[in-house]
Amino acid sequence: MKSTILKGFVFLLTMLIAQPGFAQKRIYLAPDDHTDYMWTAGEAEYQSVFLATIDYYLDQMDATAASPPPYQARWNADGSFWLWIYQKNRSATQFQRLISRIQDGHFSVPLNALVLSNGGTPAEAILRGMYYPGLIQRAYGIDFPLAIAMENQTLPYGLSSLWAGSGAQYSWKGVCGCATHVPHLSNREREIYYLGGRDDSRILMKWNSLLLNITDDNTSIGGYAEGRDPYTTIPFIDTDASFAARYPFPVIGIFGKGEDDLITIDDEFVTAAKQLTTAKRQVIVSNQLDFFRDFEAHHGTELETFAASYGNEWELYSASMAEVSARVKRAVEKLRSADALATLVSLKNSTFMNSRIAARDKAMLNFGLYYEHNWTADGPVSRADRADWQRRIEGEITSYVDTLHEDAKNQLGTMIARSGTNPRFYVLNSLSWNRTDYADFPVDNKNLIHVVDVATGQQVPWQYVTIDGQTRLRILASDVPSVGYKVFEIKNGAGISFSNAASVIGNVIENDFYRITVSNTGAITSLIDKAQGNREFVRKMNDRWVNDLGGRGGSFASKNLGAVSVTLRVISMSPRLHTTRITLIRGSNRIEIQNEILQNFGETLTWGYSFNIDSPDVWHEEVGAVIRAKLLPDGGHYSPKNARYDWLTINHFADVSGDNAGVTLSNADAYYMKLGNSTRSEFDTGTPQLSILAGGQVDGEHFGIPYQGGDARFLQRFALQTHGAFNQTAAMKFSLEHQNPFVTSVVTGTNPVYSENSHTFLTISDPDVLLWALKPAEDGITQGVITRVWNQANAARNYTLSLASDILSGKRTTHIETDIDDAMIVSGNLSASLTAHQMQTHRLQLR
Repeated sequence: MKSTILKGFVFLLTMLIAQPGFAQKRIYLAPDDHTDYMWTAGEAEYQSVFLATIDYYLDQMDATAASPPPYQARWNADGSFWLWIYQKNRSATQFQRLISRIQDGHFSVPLNALVLSNGGTPAEAILRGMYYPGLIQRAYGIDFPLAIAMENQTLPYGLSSLWAGSGAQYSWKGVCGCATHVPHLSNREREIYYLGGRDDSRILMKWNSLLLNITDDNTSIGGYAEGRDPYTTIPFIDTDASFAARYPFPVIGIFGKGEDDLITIDDEFVTAAKQLTTAKRQVIVSNQLDFFRDFEAHHGTELETFAASYGNEWELYSASMAEVSARVKRAVEKLRSADALATLVSLKNSTFMNSRIAARDKAMLNFGLYYEHNWTADGPVSRADRADWQRRIEGEITSYVDTLHEDAKNQLGTMIARSGTNPRFYVLNSLSWNRTDYADFPVDNKNLIHVVDVATGQQVPWQYVTIDGQTRLRILASDVPSVGYKVFEIKNGAGISFSNAASVIGNVIENDFYRITVSNTGAITSLIDKAQGNREFVRKMNDRWVNDLGGRGGSFASKNLGAVSVTLRVISMSPRLHTTRITLIRGSNRIEIQNEILQNFGETLTWGYSFNIDSPDVWHEEVGAVIRAKLLPDGGHYSPKNARYDWLTINHFADVSGDNAGVTLSNADAYYMKLGNSTRSEFDTGTPQLSILAGGQVDGEHFGIPYQGGDARFLQRFALQTHGAFNQTAAMKFSLEHQNPFVTSVVTGTNPVYSENSHTFLTISDPDVLLWALKPAEDGITQGVITRVWNQANAARNYTLSLASDILSGKRTTHIETDIDDAMIVSGNLSASLTAHQMQTHRLQLR
């Protein structure tokens, strides 16, 4: 898609160069009203401000239309939520007026919904939070080449890859220099550079050192409101030797005006551009994109590409409402199965999604709102109001995902053929490889039965379990196909007798793989791997074992002892009332750990995981990238400067390995972890201990929501698996299996269109290429099926993706589903290539 904004920039630059005495320096002055949503004011006030501000600047654009291009009014929203509010509250004619100004380059909107702190955000939540601009892009033919994450002083490694894959080319980061422990903000090594990813993508990043030309950090160059006083900042950058030494380029951007103001309505930038233009400099009222395109055209080849993580800061405060944040994370993961189910249903019932589009669009937008950067909660809006807003956003997300999941799984049950009169249920696997695991099917009684795999006719191990007071039939479902299902039948009467999955003697639980000793607080004090010569994987450090919340005292009980799984339950009152359930599964080397803290708390709590591994090498999924927890000079992925090291992101997993042995820790609910004895400024990479943040105000009582907003129940689930040498694909698969349990539902066969035995919908030829999302296209199932994959390998991969029906045609798309180019379809299958660590999205039309 050729951008009309690019045409506008070319025209502007041509006009400038054609002018007599064309200025050597070109200073792009970009106005905005920095959005501190639910910090400076409440929702109603901010939404009213969005509307009034857009109307004002649209009028100003009309009023200055006859001025030379540098002095025409422009405006820069800092989130697509501005666009959403305007579309919902203005007429179609008024909205088209705004769209026209985006098209001609006078109004810019980034991909992000609001100014976000995305250091702990799941990758798919970031992508879904940008879906609304994707809808607008396709409906109106406009591009969104900009994405921003500002004010917060840190930045994750993989965010730029997610942005680039969604169509972003540029970003700028102005920081606050406040509420921070990040050092040397005034001394960055590079002022403008290509921000790279592990997938070889890159975006042009303006991230200036915070040079204190005036007393207020925020409005200095490098601050998030560096253009607030152009009459100070422009002379400074034009004459200051320190700035010139750091930034030797004649194309300069000064972005941001509003700072923490609720509303910014004036014509100062138009006036300043005229008054501050001299024979040696041309000041231009900017849409930000014009600066980047000018700079890239003239100086892009002079820049280096740099990639690193800077750790986390303001994003950490979401742990001050740990359970609410965990529910958002669970919804992201559950969406994987919900979307897969919706795809199978929609292909046979094209109207399935029609009634839920509004709820879907709001939920996707909410993924882009929940991680808004003012989790500091230290502004004019009360902490109680901020907490209520976060809960509402989470509730809308969870409600949509739960409803979609429930409706789709029930609909699929009607579409699977059945014969006979015995009860049947299906077991669906939403992951892209065949797998064996337990599956739970709700039942009303505990009759004497046996269960048969309909496809093979073989009986399977089963038992009754009680989960949250509900009786469930738990079976071991073997070899359930990739993104597909198997059907199982319940028959009356006793069948084959199966041995118990594990044994429990006192505080020791044991199966063919492990012998595990558990303390009376729920900590694992010994983990013996039988397959590795009875190797011990636990070592007490800093007074912590594995899954150790601290405290003393508790009681044991065996739970759900049977042929499929065995659980050892511990209840402890210390340091807070909590329960721990450790479960072993038949034929599996996964150790499941379910913790519940059943008491409100205000302190910072962590789960300690201390491993008996010398010279540890730690890898973890950060944000859109799996990275090594070491500094760049040591072969890691963390910046040695301008970073914070105490709390790292743990998305699906962290892995601690050394001397050809290691442990993968799957994490379902938490967001952050501490490595060893790391502090804000010191990175301890030599201590084989992870401390998983259960919750708290990690930077003191002034930042975040006190006492967890009153919550008194916190579900935090983990799983462990020992292994040999670290393998990224194996670690990711392990964590995905743990966090994406099989889906079950009754088979009624009232509208049979799928096989009564089993069905495979999708397969991928390369085991390192994992399906990340399968869903109906946002524009409707008639526009195809969306597949997103992620290459976990350290090398490029060619792969074939096959669907149950032949693929007739396809497009490679951005992650927000806008077409890029034709896909290669060979013999009804997708044939594609990936760089190392690349995530890729396609739109596929089936026969």
